[in-house]
Amino acid sequence: MKNHIENKIPEIDATTTDTLGKSSLHPIYVSLGNIPTWRRNKEDAKQLLGYLPILSAKNEKEKKSSEFKELARETFHNSIKFLLDPLFQGDSVDFNIYDKDIWFFPRISTIICDWPEACTFSLTYKSANSNYPCHFCLVQREDLIDIKKEVILRNHVNMKEYFDSNTSNLAGLERVNNYFWSIPNLNIYAATVPDRMHHLDLGLFKYQIEFTMELLKKKKSLNKVNERIANIPRHSQLKVFKKGIQLSRLTTSEYRDMMKIMVFVVDDLQIENLSEVYVKWNEMYLLSRSEKFKESDLENFQKAINDWGDLFIKLFQNISNSHLKFPKLHSWIYHIVDTIREYGAINGYTTETYESLHKTYVKIPYRLSNKKEVEKQIMENIRRRAIVSRNRVGKTKTPMAFVYTAKLFDFDLSESMIEQNKIDPNLDKKMIKGFEKFIDCLKIYSSVTLKNGAILRTKNDFYHRPWFSNIAVNMNEEELSEYLSDKGICYAQTLLITEIRLPNKSPMHLALVQWYDFIEETPFVYGCPLLRLVEVYNFIEIEAIEDTIHVVPHFDKNNEYFVISLPKSVQRKIFENKRGKQDHIKTSTGHFLPTKLQPTPNN
Repeated sequence: MKNHIENKIPEIDATTTDTLGKSSLHPIYVSLGNIPTWRRNKEDAKQLLGYLPILSAKNEKEKKSSEFKELARETFHNSIKFLLDPLFQGDSVDFNIYDKDIWFFPRISTIICDWPEACTFSLTYKSANSNYPCHFCLVQREDLIDIKKEVILRNHVNMKEYFDSNTSNLAGLERVNNYFWSIPNLNIYAATVPDRMHHLDLGLFKYQIEFTMELLKKKKSLNKVNERIANIPRHSQLKVFKKGIQLSRLTTSEYRDMMKIMVFVVDDLQIENLSEVYVKWNEMYLLSRSEKFKESDLENFQKAINDWGDLFIKLFQNISNSHLKFPKLHSWIYHIVDTIREYGAINGYTTETYESLHKTYVKIPYRLSNKKEVEKQIMENIRRRAIVSRNRVGKTKTPMAFVYTAKLFDFDLSESMIEQNKIDPNLDKKMIKGFEKFIDCLKIYSSVTLKNGAILRTKNDFYHRPWFSNIAVNMNEEELSEYLSDKGICYAQTLLITEIRLPNKSPMHLALVQWYDFIEETPFVYGCPLLRLVEVYNFIEIEAIEDTIHVVPHFDKNNEYFVISLPKSVQRKIFENKRGKQDHIKTSTGHFLPTKLQPTPNN
């Protein structure tokens, strides 16, 4: 008989139920902590526990009163107690797995939430303007980004001392008993871990974009940057920002798209360190997405955080009204590495999955209800869908061959052309007949779907903009000596997509491409290949195309382009060719973000 500790991870995030934002629900989910991260981040690995009550005030005055705020926090912790107490009733849970009795001992390991919810769990003041705004430690607001003495970390012992001595305000603590003080082996102030999506994508990076726009306004360069953004070529994995930066409309995925292009957008604007702060951000962000950290990795990560933080503060401190006294910035610089040491990689505590769960468990069921006894109707809807999904038979997908669109051109050999060439002694009737038969076999298309699902396009007007796909081509070993390649991968732009069908023969799938070549003086900038289009054209087999890639112009330069995104298939190819070989040319990151990092093989 084996014993196991079963780690439970509650996740919580309030969300609106309607498009107007007039109604909201507060779902709480739970998942297992001791299963692989990739599995835990799947939607079906989460379990909805219920909906926390949301108190309504009679008016704005009551809502802002200290009595109402205290009641709201008491209600929250009483609700959490009601939901979590059953986990600790009894000593353990006995499961029979593969004819073996296994005892599980449940415990709360971490709580995943945004900063306001973290303050509600820890019962610290939510306001960033409070004297002690960090729920991790007792640092004063004035010292948030410049700690001058050793930090005192919060725990249930020292916080309870403040509470019992009626001096809670000296620690930025609410006058409410914290339910989590009674749970053994849990420090609620450290266990409310930073969520990367809210902390970075919608937090620090959003600040960086906002401050960049303010800086550009002062330098009268904002219009130029918006023009550059609008001129970024199309790519299937990138949002098109036709009107430049519109912060009020950006989603999480769009902020991530901004990370991919901002280095090139602000390049060479004569603003010291502006492009460098985005390079440092991308280096830090990529490291934050690592699956595992050794101690040396954590040291490198802390250095990357410090390098970015120093530049961020130097560039934007005077632009910020609060002089960057942000709790999120403080906790990221001073606490995130210790959090990883204690609770593992950040990938294990992200709310990205829960945002999609809000659609499943809140928004869609709410719209199907008649808006009366909403929570009861939502739960019934969820139960019905769970029963249906258990009985649903999954369909297997059959791999598809190349799928072409409608023909782009219809060819015929016109009489006028024949008349023009009648006197040409080199063109006889057999040759004309040969042309006719060849044209019958030749089809030219505007797009084709590759076997991996990527769409290859050659269209002059795709929603009012041209789209000629850029591609990564896997070169044969005998061809490599003729080209300067990126670990066996060459880059090209697709001009035509053709299919040739002959009777009783397998069709030939060909693409006419124009090749890119490396700029020899500086083959890599920001860790990305720097290329130019050359007057070299070839037909290549579409089967040789690894995938589509994203190429953006080097603004204000003639015929210079960056490769800023590489699909996973191309990354693997580069990494496989890199193993065991030393090359003097630095390769691109292969992580869809421009940085100065060297690639490392995926494990």
